Amino acid sequence: MARKCVFTGKSPLVGNNVSHAHNKTRKVQRPNIQSKRIYVDELGRFVHIHLSTRALRTVSKLGLLAYCEKEGINLKDIEM
Repeated sequence: MARKCVFTGKSPLVGNNVSHAHNKTRKVQRPNIQSKRIYVDELGRFVHIHLSTRALRTVSKLGLLAYCEKEGINLKDIEM
């Protein structure tokens, strides 16, 4: 599973931790990606997707197909 949201495109950010002595160590900020099984009324079945919590909140509010239409995403293009 790639650590990337299929809807928003959020992916890990890479940077440095900088101490008071100015020592630098690498750090990775990973997005909060969740694996969810969402029921779609229009399709009459469950869909298994990996999405960020921000996208999950929006999908819960609008519905999966309405969110895909708003973002211009084709559900068949996404690996489920």
